[in-house]
Amino acid sequence: MGQVIDIVSLYPKDMNIYGDSGNVLTIRRRLALYGYEPRMHAYNQGCEWPEHVDMILGGGGQDTGQKKIIDDFFQRADLLRSLAADGVPMLMICGLYQLFGEYFETVDGSRLEGIGVIGAYTVGRETRMIGNLTEHSGDFGDIIGYENHSGQTFLRDGVQPLGTVDADGTGNNGEDHTEGARVNNVIGTYMHGSLLPKNPAIADFLIRTAVERRYGTFDPAAAGQADEQRAELRRIDAIADRARRVAMSRPR
Repeated sequence: MGQVIDIVSLYPKDMNIYGDSGNVLTIRRRLALYGYEPRMHAYNQGCEWPEHVDMILGGGGQDTGQKKIIDDFFQRADLLRSLAADGVPMLMICGLYQLFGEYFETVDGSRLEGIGVIGAYTVGRETRMIGNLTEHSGDFGDIIGYENHSGQTFLRDGVQPLGTVDADGTGNNGEDHTEGARVNNVIGTYMHGSLLPKNPAIADFLIRTAVERRYGTFDPAAAGQADEQRAELRRIDAIADRARRVAMSRPR
């Protein structure tokens, strides 16, 4: 058996919209091609939490999906905060990005509390921000995705955005040209798409961080990566590069 990496897919039954499950598939595939053994745990309400967690991936969902999971989510809040503080890499998309913040105030004035991993709050608005989007990141280069959200998220002072956007009316809130957030090794973003197939730099950040935390070093050769696996990674990355160029050329 190779070196195992335990990955939690958080609430895939209710928080998986616009292809966010593709992020899980990408991590699993790339880990295997690097020579590691991905062990997947689908965690839904009432499930038993796995004994070991190296990475957590969460998707977006409609308001109804957020309300379905919220009770169970708060039962896991202390654990999630502890794992985030300990440096576990996480990717939270859209609805779970919002719930990882401080709160989400809906259009009708009701308030859905978050767990405060990310210093941010979200306010529901009538105007929906929707369309293809390219954001700029110092660590990951241009990030390609698709946003679709009416909640507008504002970062607290000192919270690092995932990237910046060029146009008004896009990104976290349509005003300050930020998109997403990064706290420790937690990434929150509104980018669907799904995100990771077209952005292998982010996928590899999550993988490298998870492997280094568990095993000390990220060493595909020592993990048993074969020549054909390296070739397949190059092929996948070439496909991603073509997909990125096509997506960037599309109108919003």
